[in-house]
Amino acid sequence: MERLLNIHIEKLPEGVYLATSDELQGLVTQGRTVAETLEIAHDVARKLLEAQSQNNEPDYLQPIAEQFNYPLVVSQ
Repeated sequence: MERLLNIHIEKLPEGVYLATSDELQGLVTQGRTVAETLEIAHDVARKLLEAQSQNNEPDYLQPIAEQFNYPLVVSQ
């Protein structure tokens, strides 16, 4: 089942992007581009959620709604 997880991305002075989430403790990733950072964050989030489910921790993320807004990053 797909769930919606909000993450925060910021560009650090070193030129890399950092992704964190207030909704999923332990999610901290960085990458050279926004796309790379999102890809790594997706993998880390999946692994963290798998570990939580094995520990019988409650599923607190919201299911994806029928409609939602999504910011699409496009490079030129």
